[in-house]
Amino acid sequence: MNETFDDLLDAGSRADVSGWDFAWLEGRATEERPPWGYARLLADRLGTATASLDVQTGGGEVLAEAPVFPPTAVATESWPPNVAHATRLLHPRGVVVVADPDEPPLPFGDAAFDLVTSRHPATIWWDEIARVLRPGGTYLAQHVGPASAFELVEFFLGPQPGARRGRHPDDEVAAAEAAGLEVVDLRTARLRIEIDDVAAVVYLLRKVIWWVPGFTVEAYRDRLRDLHDLIAAGGPFVAHSTRHLIEARRDPTRP
Repeated sequence: MNETFDDLLDAGSRADVSGWDFAWLEGRATEERPPWGYARLLADRLGTATASLDVQTGGGEVLAEAPVFPPTAVATESWPPNVAHATRLLHPRGVVVVADPDEPPLPFGDAAFDLVTSRHPATIWWDEIARVLRPGGTYLAQHVGPASAFELVEFFLGPQPGARRGRHPDDEVAAAEAAGLEVVDLRTARLRIEIDDVAAVVYLLRKVIWWVPGFTVEAYRDRLRDLHDLIAAGGPFVAHSTRHLIEARRDPTRP
């Protein structure tokens, strides 16, 4: 039976958005994956590290895919539902989850880790990453790039020209270098997203809350109806995410 517009709004509104697992979208939306395989790269690095920190771990799902962890393994997260989810997932694996507001300073001493990682951090404090890395230590991360999913964002908010430069990899390289890190690898990708119904849209905007700040179904019901009609008439709504893989090392000679 086909779901009505109201059925779809209800489904997206009732879905659990804790953690950072998007499996609920199966059958409702798809997103192309970056070619470099971040989870595999992360697992490889964890296997050779002695002390690791995963910043803004979300629900810990990606970190938990690693088969082994170093003797000291820590993850930080700010959103309470994610802290609880990551704790349940990672504590049995020996990873300590620390509730942290994602603002400097990180709650760790200088040169505490030889590996710092992050997947899709909302904020990036390069000075703090450099501070907690040991000389010669590595930061490996997959970042969201500029204007990611802006077709969807601008459908609801209108043109956002001032925000399109944000998260540009060139700017991040400059900021990393200013903090004393050497960027040794940078790869970028533009990836296709297909959204099949407005239940997926409601779910995404409830979960990725910075796309449309203050989103509620009630406030955006008319625009959701427009999108529902657009999909019904022409097929999936297409957007594009942007990602970059960045690897940076702390200069072993710099204090």
